[in-house]
Amino acid sequence: MEAPTTASVILAALLLKLGGYGFIRFIPVFPYAYIFFNPLMYTLGIISIIYASLVTIRQIDLKKIIAYSSVAHMNLCTIGIFSLNYQGIQGSIFLMLGHGVVSSALFFLVGMLYDRYYTKFLRYYGGLVITMPIYASIFFFFH
Repeated sequence: MEAPTTASVILAALLLKLGGYGFIRFIPVFPYAYIFFNPLMYTLGIISIIYASLVTIRQIDLKKIIAYSSVAHMNLCTIGIFSLNYQGIQGSIFLMLGHGVVSSALFFLVGMLYDRYYTKFLRYYGGLVITMPIYASIFFFFH
């Protein structure tokens, strides 16, 4: 959250996806471990999705909102991978690809706002559509 914009973009686009790739890559190596830990991973994933979503709702900082929602999205990917069927893994891959593009773009757009207004708090961005209509349209598209 306190990282510079470029670090947040790299983290969202690449580094979070490495964990998902590692899960997918080790399915053939440890198939019985995946079956054994399925209930635990489902439970942790669901609890993490609910908790991260509730924490996201209470945030007033744009960068924190994107970061906590990324946690929920990546937990959904983990649940999809641990479903151990073709649709779950394929859906998880598509969600990771989409998340990489969208969250990177959102971090970049928030970084642009911070460079212009020197704040990331939501309350100071009231009326942004009037002052920056094209930017607001791009933000809406990626949101």
